[in-house]
Amino acid sequence: MLRQVKKIFELESVTGILLLLATLLALAIANSSAFAIYQNIFAVNLPIGLTLRDFINDALMAVFFFLIGLELKEEILVGELSTKSRAILPLIAACGGVIFPALIFYFCNFDQPQNLRGFAIPTATDIAFAYGVLCLFGKKISKSLKVFLISLAIFDDLVAILIIAFFYSQNIDFVFLTLVFVVLLGLAILNLKKSNNLVCYLLLGAMLWLMILKSGIHPTLAGIALAMFIPHKKDSFKKLIKKIAPAVNFLILPIFAFASSGVRIENFSTEVFTKPLVLGIILGLFFGKQIGVMLFSFIAIKSGVAKLPSKSWLEFYGVTILTGIGFTMSFFIGSLAFLNDPLLLDWVKIAVLSASFLAAIFGILVISLTIKKTNEKSISPT
Repeated sequence: MLRQVKKIFELESVTGILLLLATLLALAIANSSAFAIYQNIFAVNLPIGLTLRDFINDALMAVFFFLIGLELKEEILVGELSTKSRAILPLIAACGGVIFPALIFYFCNFDQPQNLRGFAIPTATDIAFAYGVLCLFGKKISKSLKVFLISLAIFDDLVAILIIAFFYSQNIDFVFLTLVFVVLLGLAILNLKKSNNLVCYLLLGAMLWLMILKSGIHPTLAGIALAMFIPHKKDSFKKLIKKIAPAVNFLILPIFAFASSGVRIENFSTEVFTKPLVLGIILGLFFGKQIGVMLFSFIAIKSGVAKLPSKSWLEFYGVTILTGIGFTMSFFIGSLAFLNDPLLLDWVKIAVLSASFLAAIFGILVISLTIKKTNEKSISPT
């Protein structure tokens, strides 16, 4: 039985399924008599001076970004992004997938200054959920397309990290900021000496997280910064990723989804979908992501800069739709943008859930249509 359980958790689609279950559970609880208990649990103050919700957003998500940083470094150094020809398409596509959603959001909210802090919400792609949906098709989807989606989402998250650093950090304390650079210097020295002492890296990483937290910059940046200093030694680096990935995919991300998805839908009428904030997020995620990714990719491929990583443009288009699954990343940015405005934050959750659902359904339909056409061609008489 243990062997069967292990096999289940090795399936690529499991993370996406767990995120969906966590979201449905949160929505069910939020729209029941247990909603007050749900809210109170995440408002509990921990001994470290953070609420449970803050700990999830600031500490657990830092571990998630640490994993993202390690995976990005691995792909750049020896993986699918190690050559210019491989890295250029997802990088260009990610730019389109950030610019167009942000522009659409701004167009919907330019006369609502209180909403503009949320411009980055529709720019993010949820790696785990989007990849989980794509993996539902198994080997019917080429590996190159899967790599494209993951690479694009990683670049998306890197942009999200920069956005967090510049737009969602506040009340900068320059004393602690100086200490941040001191810790970074310590990490740099360890890296230059090619030290293999992972404990030292992690201890300095914990110090870095604390100093960044105290400095006023969002502490999730500590995760990506620490990853950049971990020396890349092929076997040990991959082992580190494999050790961290299960905790992130099967524990941290579902916990974050559960903590972030609870919104009382019964309190809202269909009028909420006419709100500029909600419209900007839905249109940005569902239309902006696919238009930006598709247009920038088309230009790059037709100009000869990159190659189409798919059997057909229709299949590729189906994957671009899946980039509109913002989910946990969009929740995360939304929670930073509207931390002190519960009503707007609830609107963000409804918009992100709606857009992500639309992107998943339409992406599945388009890819299924492509597979059906491919199968019909393969069995048709010549």
